[in-house]
Formats: sequence, C-alpha cells, structure tokens
Amino acid sequence: MSDSNTTDFTNPSTFILLGIPGLEAAHVWISIPFFTMYAIAIFGNFAILFIVKREPSLHGPMYYFLCMLAITDLVVSTSTLPKMLSIFWFSSREIDFSACLTQMYFFHCFSAMESGIFVAMAFDRYVAICNPLRHSTILTNPLVAKIGLAVVLRGIMLILPHPVLARRWPYCRTNIISHTYCEHMAVVNLACADIRISSYYGLFVVFSVIGLDVFFIVVSYIQILRAISILPTKDAQLKTFGTCISHLCVILAFYIPGLFSFLTHRFGHNVPLHFHILIANVYLLVPPMLNPIIYGVRTKQIRDRLLQLFTHKGT
Repeated sequence: MSDSNTTDFTNPSTFILLGIPGLEAAHVWISIPFFTMYAIAIFGNFAILFIVKREPSLHGPMYYFLCMLAITDLVVSTSTLPKMLSIFWFSSREIDFSACLTQMYFFHCFSAMESGIFVAMAFDRYVAICNPLRHSTILTNPLVAKIGLAVVLRGIMLILPHPVLARRWPYCRTNIISHTYCEHMAVVNLACADIRISSYYGLFVVFSVIGLDVFFIVVSYIQILRAISILPTKDAQLKTFGTCISHLCVILAFYIPGLFSFLTHRFGHNVPLHFHILIANVYLLVPPMLNPIIYGVRTKQIRDRLLQLFTHKGT
C-alpha cells in the first residue's frame, strides 16, 4: 500500500519554486535590490547595443564581442528575473514543467556562451597588444562572425543534454524546488532515480567550459604581460595594461560568484540553503548589471557617446 503523502510526479505538470526558503518574510524587501539590478542591467545592456549600432567608429572586433556579451546578459537575466519577481511580489510559485526546463536551458546555455565570449575578448586583447599592426588583418569581420558562431553552437550543443535528461527522470517524491529559478541540479535532485548521468555530465560541462575557458584566458594574459613587460617606459606599460582592465573586471565579476555557487552547491553541505541561493542570485544578477557599467565607465568612446545622448536630450 502506497504512502498517502507520496504523489506520482513521473510527468509533473508543474513545479513549485519556493524562492528563498527561510527568508519568505523578507521576499518583498529582497526584491527591491533585485529589481534595481535587473533594471540597470536592461538599461545598460540596451544602451551598449544602441551606442555601438549608432556609432560607426565602434564597429570593430572589441565592440562586436561587447554586443554579444550584452545580448547574453539580457537573455540570462530576463530568462529568470521576471518569474523570480513574481514569486517575491505575488507569491506566484508555480511554473510549468516544460517552462521550467526551458528556463534551465536558456540560463545555462547563455551562461556558457558568456564564458566563451570572455575567451574571445581575451584573444582580441592578445592580438591588439602582441600584434597591434596585424590586429585588423587577423581579427576581420568574417573571423569575428565565425568566433561568435562557434561560441553559440558550443553553448547550444553542450547544454542540450541537461533538459533532455531532466525530462527522462521520474519525479515521484515532490515537485517543490527550493530555489528562485530552475537551476539544473536543483531540478534533477528531485528525481527518484539514479541521476549520476546528469550529475557527471554537469561536472563535465563545468570543467570543459569554465576550466578550458579560464585556461585560455590565463594563457592569453601571460602573453599579454610578457609583451607589456618589454615596453620601454612604465607609463607605456600602465597605459597598455589599462586597455585590459575592463575585461579583467567583468571576468572576475562572472567567474568568482559562479565558482563559489558551484562549489557550495556540490560540496558546501553545511552552508545554509538561503545563503547558497542568495549567492546563486548574485551570480545571476551582478555580471549583467556590472558589465555595461564597467565598459561604459572605462571605455572613452562609449562614455563620450552616452554623455552626448543625455546632453542632446537635455537641450
């Protein structure tokens, strides 16, 4: 005789997202900084796209990669934040099973793309500093398009098994997800089956994407630092390295919270659940908000163009 408290969720029609367990009373207050960061991310990334499109002098590899980064940030934040805010504001916790898997796919797919774009941007900095006279002949528009296509296809193909495998598992325990969005392991951990394939494949994706990408970024910057070290004056060294500061800042803003979230989810069993979910949300929100701010402040062409837009509107 089956337990009366057990329901058959082999093909659940919906999942229930709890938000941040233990902090339900503070959901409305937590939503304020979340909404603010989301609004800044939307405005900032659309501003980057608009400025680059309107300004012919910005039609170059670095800015094309920056536009790709802006698009991935928009998709990552928009695929999760509206539903998250509906949980905080309206207690709308239900999410359709297929919609949950779609959210999972878009979040992880575009996060993988974002990591690939950082590698492409590191390559651009490497060529610009180590082979400045050949930059325009090496990083041609067709090559930039091929790099962008490779980044997109890698994200699509690597993450596709996540929802495919998740759909196969039987969910016979519960359909309640203790999270603010449909994160991969938060979903498959609900399955009453041997999910080692999903778990191992998730580890493979993390190490093949982030591991390889970080390796290529580090190699690029080792070569960049070597090239900078042989410049004749300290001023020239600082000025040249200054062109990399924006890229380094967005890399740190992306990888540090992401790595911390991954490690606490896999190994931090003593970390409080609400703390882990807050860190996961920082990983979700902070990079899309900071990326346009960092590039807007650090890149003179973008900063000047943005100031011109506001000046013209004010006159």
